[in-house]
Amino acid sequence: MKLQSIRKAVIPAAGLGIRFLPITKAQPKEMLPVVDKPVIQYVVEEAILSGIEDILIITGKGKRAIEDHFDISCELDRRLRQKNDKLLMEQEESLSNMADILLFLLALSIALDAISAWAHFIDSLHWH
Repeated sequence: MKLQSIRKAVIPAAGLGIRFLPITKAQPKEMLPVVDKPVIQYVVEEAILSGIEDILIITGKGKRAIEDHFDISCELDRRLRQKNDKLLMEQEESLSNMADILLFLLALSIALDAISAWAHFIDSLHWH
């Protein structure tokens, strides 16, 4: 029997972060920094190092910062090029190209067992 490797991951990030109030009222808990990176970036990097190629991050209301963090910023790219800051340009580019990251915004909070159903649905789409 051939073992299949896991290549997709679902990261639930839709919670309100109530235990971290008041800071999470304005900033998602997943974006809280640990040394020089937000927590969610460490999670994504570890998943990639484990062989994950496709990542689904399920977010909720007020989590736009997560999307912005993994997206390309044309304005930032332009300013780094003007400053000729090659190190920061490489870091920003590698962040946007880490893996195929899909973000899904939930309109309502749902239980973690429902996220499992979403994982099966996304797997059936073959989004690679």
